[in-house]
Amino acid sequence: MSTETDLIKLYSGRILALAADIPHLDRLDNPDATVKKRSPLCGSTVTVDVKLKDGRIAEFGQDVKACALGQASAAVVGGAIIGATRAQVETGRDQLKTMLKDNGPVPDAPFDGLEVLMPARDYKNRHASILLTLEATAEAMAKAEQANCA
Repeated sequence: MSTETDLIKLYSGRILALAADIPHLDRLDNPDATVKKRSPLCGSTVTVDVKLKDGRIAEFGQDVKACALGQASAAVVGGAIIGATRAQVETGRDQLKTMLKDNGPVPDAPFDGLEVLMPARDYKNRHASILLTLEATAEAMAKAEQANCA
């Protein structure tokens, strides 16, 4: 069982610095798709806007209302997302989930900065918040691709 000291260690200076400096916090005016995801357990919410060009994220905006861990995840994703394909986003999401839930390895580049969240493995109640941005982005990309094909 985790102690209060362990929880304090979880919120490292690096995580708090990321949470304080989230890229792409401006919502897009005319996105190809928007997806809002909410973690029912903690109430964290992330809304993601995407614009695609040639199957890659050309523009990205996010509104993040989450704990410091969810914010840190959004910061890492926001810093790496421009130019990413849907396959990269889905792989990053799946690898992050495996890292958190099954003690898997750190996600591949461009999302390898998510290794900062490895200490959160022991805090299952925070996993959903950490996953929100990649989940919302993958869903938004799928939505945008469907709309462009219609």
